[in-house]
Amino acid sequence: MFRIGVVAATVSILSMTQWANADDGLAGREKLTAHSKEFQKRVIEVTDGVYTAVGYSASNVTLIQGEDGSIIIDTSANPVDAQNILAAFGSRLKQPVKAIIYTHNHPDHTGGTSAFVGKGSPDIYSHKLLTTAKADTGRGRRDGGDAFGTQLPDEDFINAGTQLEYGRVTPHTRVGYIPPNSTFDGDEKSLRISGVALQLIHTPGEADENISVWLPERKVLIAGDILLKTFPNIAPLRGLPTRPVDKWVVSLDKLIALNPKYIVPGHMGVILNSSDANDALTAYRDGIKFVYEKTMDGIAKGKTPDELVEEVKLPEKLAKHPYLQEFYGTVAWSVRGIYSQNAGWFDGNPTRIFPLSDKERAGKIVALAGGREEMLKTAASALKNQEFQWAAEQADYLLALDKNDKPAIDVKIRALRALGEQQMNATARNYYLTVANTLRNNSK
Repeated sequence: MFRIGVVAATVSILSMTQWANADDGLAGREKLTAHSKEFQKRVIEVTDGVYTAVGYSASNVTLIQGEDGSIIIDTSANPVDAQNILAAFGSRLKQPVKAIIYTHNHPDHTGGTSAFVGKGSPDIYSHKLLTTAKADTGRGRRDGGDAFGTQLPDEDFINAGTQLEYGRVTPHTRVGYIPPNSTFDGDEKSLRISGVALQLIHTPGEADENISVWLPERKVLIAGDILLKTFPNIAPLRGLPTRPVDKWVVSLDKLIALNPKYIVPGHMGVILNSSDANDALTAYRDGIKFVYEKTMDGIAKGKTPDELVEEVKLPEKLAKHPYLQEFYGTVAWSVRGIYSQNAGWFDGNPTRIFPLSDKERAGKIVALAGGREEMLKTAASALKNQEFQWAAEQADYLLALDKNDKPAIDVKIRALRALGEQQMNATARNYYLTVANTLRNNSK
């Protein structure tokens, strides 16, 4: 009788606190919603003869007019998007397409090629590393976790951080991909295509094979994903290897030395003056270099990842820079990724060499709390006090002992929804909310 009463009371408290964070989460939600303006559909005239289609697909597509045809940089996510971009370019696209250049292997940049090729036979250029790059498969989903929010209902979804959507409306299946027929190895390749001088510069960072396309006569830099208007996704939530930050810094140094007047990134809007271009490149370089060096210094001093996450914060000037806002990656995840990449999984604390299993630890923690009912009450109290992380962690202890514990599942659902609504980081928001929805659907 007492057991039933406690659980019922706990569920009642949970019901009252379902949306306890509604006001608290507005700041993150509003920032992420405002960020969506970056993906507004438009064709931007970068300079004479150079146009970029923004917002028609998950990535930007750039058109360069030549003397007797056109050059296309990246081809969007799929042929459907590519056809819409062709229509948006209209008469600005001079036929035939003489060349296509891939900045890197990601499907959102290479999936629409067949639409641009049509019945022609253009040269398709890339770095040689693109031909051996493995597809980004990521970690298998756990409880439906999805950083891109492909299955979220419209009322929950805002954007995917660097694009309005990724795989929600149109597929990212590489159905329109055509392999390159002209590759280069090493640091650089100079070309003249249809009267246009181009330099293909190897700039590894988000992808090992990333190249930036430099138009020296027009001072235009088409950067690929080496520069984006968000803190970079150095250690992706979706379970990919940590990106090589040291190489990324060197790549940005190369681009700063070019002193571009215009920059076309792989996603979002274009930079249209040299002052802003230099400012963005320099801040981006300084931001990720700071995080890398501080983390490496902490590793050398024997600090743990948790300690470094608490300590490594961008200086105020960089933290406020528009190109370092955490819409896609975060400083904290980067610290953890850099740590594991350079120092491995072990943090130096011998207690963690052979730790208790999750179930063993949970049993002892729940016992210390006074049992399941007491932990349910403290979890409900945590929700009421907007301590959503602590509520989720307590739910995990209970679920480690019984994965079908419905009151504990309810705690976790509400905690994850609250945490998701607080986020300005799109991938974190999407992951929290997709897991919450999956748990809710599976527990019905």
